[in-house]
Amino acid sequence: MNFPLRKLAAIDIGSNAVRCQISAVLYYEGRYRLKRVEYVRFPMRLGEDVFATGEISPAKEEQFVKFLHSLKLLMEVHSVAHYLVCATSAMRSAANGAAIVARVREQLGMEIKVIDGQDEAFYINRVIEHVLEDKRHYLHIDVGGGSTEFNIYHDRRKVAAQSFEIGSIRRMQQEESGGASTEAQNELWARMEAWVRTNARQYHVTRAIGTGGNINKLYSLTPSAPDRAVTRRTLESTLARLAGLSMNERVNVAMLNPDRADVIVPAGHIYLSAMQWANVNNMVVPDIGLKDGMLQALFEDYFDELSPDGTHPAHLPVPDVQNSPAID
Repeated sequence: MNFPLRKLAAIDIGSNAVRCQISAVLYYEGRYRLKRVEYVRFPMRLGEDVFATGEISPAKEEQFVKFLHSLKLLMEVHSVAHYLVCATSAMRSAANGAAIVARVREQLGMEIKVIDGQDEAFYINRVIEHVLEDKRHYLHIDVGGGSTEFNIYHDRRKVAAQSFEIGSIRRMQQEESGGASTEAQNELWARMEAWVRTNARQYHVTRAIGTGGNINKLYSLTPSAPDRAVTRRTLESTLARLAGLSMNERVNVAMLNPDRADVIVPAGHIYLSAMQWANVNNMVVPDIGLKDGMLQALFEDYFDELSPDGTHPAHLPVPDVQNSPAID
């Protein structure tokens, strides 16, 4: 039976991985939902090149273009109605980033939107505000491969935001190489700490929310019940256990993919440090992120077209987002 579905797609080009999620727009009894029908993740590791040399290598560029071509074909097979492609820290930092974006546009006809930390926070805010509780004040922490985004929510309203060029890959490279870059990174780390301490105190933050692939995986390794907040002590214990394993053990015993195994500890330290600076002991990990916010934005932008009867209600329904599992 051929049951027609309208589909949307989001491609998130991160510093560690490229993710593509295709979701179907469902409408039943007056309620909209976005149901995931396809999810692909590839560890492109653009940040590995960019944060070490300042540009994306020719070999990685070729791999990147081939992968985007495969995603274009996948979207065609799914008859995707609309899609959005966003690139974050690595692409915007790469000296040849603009040239690669132009090549993709010319060869594949795909437009890549290179976004900054504020844009990234804007997209994530489209979905994360719906998991907040009334009368609670949150520090939202989103750690990527090249940058970390902070947002303060005071009674469901975002009141402060800041992006720092510190991420899991940058942190890992700093720990491995040391050298001149360490002093600059330490200064940036100190500014990040000062920002979190000042704003958490000013807005009486009582709980953290963590998003990003590393915190999703770290959360899945804790003994916490699904959909329940996890304590800082539990996260510290889980991270210490991982830090005590060799790369071989992380891959073959903890069953982490290699591209997750090497960055999860540096990323975990950022999350835990932020919780300590904010003096919060619990974190909610809702397994939503940039791609979900992009899909939400597409849904709202094309609502008139996606609506079964073509009418626009006075209050746009918020679609349920069925997120991808914590996949390495």
